[in-house]
Formats: sequence, structure tokens, C-alpha cells
Amino acid sequence: MIKNALFLILSTVMLAGLYSCKGKSKSRIVDDGQVHGISPNAKLSMSMPLGMVYVPPGTFHMGPSDEDINYTFTSRNREVSIPGFWMDATELTNNKYRQFVNWVRDSTVAVMLGAPYYDTSVHWKQVKNIKYEDAKFKDQLASSGYFIKVDAQGTKPFFNPEKLIYSYTVINEDELVKRENREAFKKDPLKFFTTRKIPAYPDTTVWMRDFSYSYNEPMTKRYFAHPSFGNYPVVGVNWKQAVAFCNWRTKKLNDYLESKKMATESDFRLPSEAEWEYAARGGRSNSMYPWGNYYLRNKKGCLLANFKPGRGNYAEDGGFYTVRVDAYWPNGYGLYNMAGNVAEWTNSYFNEGAYNIFHDMSPDLRYEANDADPPRMKRKVVRGGSWKDVGYYLQTSTRNYEYQDTAKSYIGFRCVIDLVPRK
Repeated sequence: MIKNALFLILSTVMLAGLYSCKGKSKSRIVDDGQVHGISPNAKLSMSMPLGMVYVPPGTFHMGPSDEDINYTFTSRNREVSIPGFWMDATELTNNKYRQFVNWVRDSTVAVMLGAPYYDTSVHWKQVKNIKYEDAKFKDQLASSGYFIKVDAQGTKPFFNPEKLIYSYTVINEDELVKRENREAFKKDPLKFFTTRKIPAYPDTTVWMRDFSYSYNEPMTKRYFAHPSFGNYPVVGVNWKQAVAFCNWRTKKLNDYLESKKMATESDFRLPSEAEWEYAARGGRSNSMYPWGNYYLRNKKGCLLANFKPGRGNYAEDGGFYTVRVDAYWPNGYGLYNMAGNVAEWTNSYFNEGAYNIFHDMSPDLRYEANDADPPRMKRKVVRGGSWKDVGYYLQTSTRNYEYQDTAKSYIGFRCVIDLVPRK
């Protein structure tokens, strides 16, 4: 019963397609006592995910490719195998994340105006043609707390970022599949569902807060708002916001596929720590950097990533802060900036002894921390190094962490999705 219930919860659309196939199969297949098989009714979906590259399955040596100069011993070299997956070729940009923010904005306003919705506070279907420039509409939004009006001369009213809340419901699959929870599921299935409410707007104040006695006010005001930074990596997004974006991206895609009677796809998600390292190596199993060994410059003396060279010559590599997500050369898999520019969130929980306990087949250590948990349980693995880090953090094997509810001006993310390779 528990397996059937789980399958029903996770694959409602697939079951619906299966039932429709049964009805059609009677007219297509003559019953001769043999098993002919029935294919799903849904058609194949997109040929390949937009802006993503395929990382083929393989085996590599996960862990240090050089001396552990910090002597932290938080990673031990071991051989692991990774299944194939698709990964964003670049870090997620401001423009792409802004599409998520605007969707939440429009949906939130539509709910305020009485539009139907299917979750706690944000309805799924985007409402178009909301005229924010209309003066009466601005007054209505201001009176409801959605717009903030400032009396200072030359200051335009702006949308209240605290109202941009993305709400979604997830299934606790890890608990649901446990045998000891079978009876609990029968009595109270809703116990295994959790509703999350996540602020959608990035924290733009990180540019000033991360660096004491440093003039970074222009980045705070312009980095997420100015079109010149549209193809730069989004920052100021904590781990929870990155996971919420993945959920929205999944729903957006599958809603479209269902409307076209196509097969729905797997969930977009953050990569595991092992997947990230495997992808960053680009097919070079024992190399220190995505481009190989041992140096941060090529034979012409050009720096190969955006980081902090020497004792702090930030501009030497071509960018003072972040650079475009497609800057520098991609690695062997076609992935850009797997070292430098911004560090990247992974889905894995940071534990010093993780390498000693996880499996050698698609290893991952996850823990969904609650607000009441101690800070130690909220650590998430961050990989790749950033524009403000020294070269050591650019190594593919270097582990670092940040707390899941903390945003930084040097941490972004990219998504992965589990799909079969397609041409």
C-alpha cells in the first residue's frame, strides 16, 4: 500500500496518462493472448534543456588532487561513480533570476486582486497585463503595503520586497519511504508534506555588509537593478532561495509540457557535492583545476579565472568584482566558471567526515535543517571559489561551507536536472 500511495503522490500525471493509454490500447491492439506492451500516451518533451550541457556518467577520484595545505582533513581521496545529468553551462544570471522575482510579484499582486491560486499565497498561473504604471493602481498597491512611497524628491515608489514571498509544498520523500512510517502515512498523509515560504528577492545589501570599511554602495544600488549586469551571476541568494528557484523552474517547465500533452520531466535541483566536483573536473580525474594542472595562468601569462591574484590585485584578471557568466574558457564538458567568479551552492550538507561514510555510487549527504536546529546543522557545501578568494579555493577538490539562511555577495548557484541524453 505504501508503495502504491507514494507512486500516486509522486506520479499523478503519469498515472493519468497510463489510464488514457489503456482506453486507447483496446482499439490499437488485438487481444491474442500475448503481451504486446503499452507505451505512455504523452509525447517526448524538449530535445535538450535550454542553456544546459550534458555531463556523461563516469568514475573519478573525488578528493584532493594536491597537498591539503590547511591540514583540515575534511576530504579523503576516493573513487566514486556518478550517473549522467544535465547542468547549467553558466552560473544563474541576474536576468534569469529576475524572471522568477517578477513572476512572484505578478502572482502575488494577482492573488491580492482576487485571482485563484493553488498554494498558500502564490498562484501558479502567471497573470499578464498588470499595469503597474497606472497611478490608481499604484495607490491601491501602496495602501495594501505592496508599494512603498518615499516623499524624497526624485525618488520613485518601489515594490516592497518583503511582499515577494514564494510559497510551495514539498514531500518529505526520505521519511515517506521508510518502512516504519507506513502506518503513520495511512493515518495522516499530510504529515509528510511541508509548505515553505521563501522571500524571492535577493539581498542586495550584501555588497556593503560583507566588507567592512569598504565603498561598495554602487554595487548595492545597481548590481541587480541595472541592465548592464543582466548576464552577470546573481548573488545575495541564500541556499533556501536557490532551492525555491529550482522548484519554480520545475513547475514552470512541467506546466508548459502538460499544456502541450508532453511528458513531464524530472525536478530541477542543486547539484550534490560529488556531482559538482565531477562536473568541474570536466573529464580530468586528477587535475587540480578545471583546466588541468598546475597553474592559474596559461603559457601566455593570462589568468584563467576570476579570483584574487597575488596579494589582492583584483583587477588583474579582467574583473574587479564579478564578470559575465560566460567569461574565460569552458572546461571539458562545456561548463563556464566552475572555478572563480562566484562560489556555488550545492545540495549537500557539510560534514567534516562525510567522505568516510557516503556511498561510492552517486554519493550525497543531505540534511534539511529546521529554523530551530543549531547553526552547525545548517551548513551547506559551497564549491568553486569566487572573485574575492585566493587560488586555493579555486581547486576542484577544495571544500567550503556557508549557512543555508545566509546570503553573500560572492555566492551564486546553477541547476542540474536528471534527463537521459538527447540529440
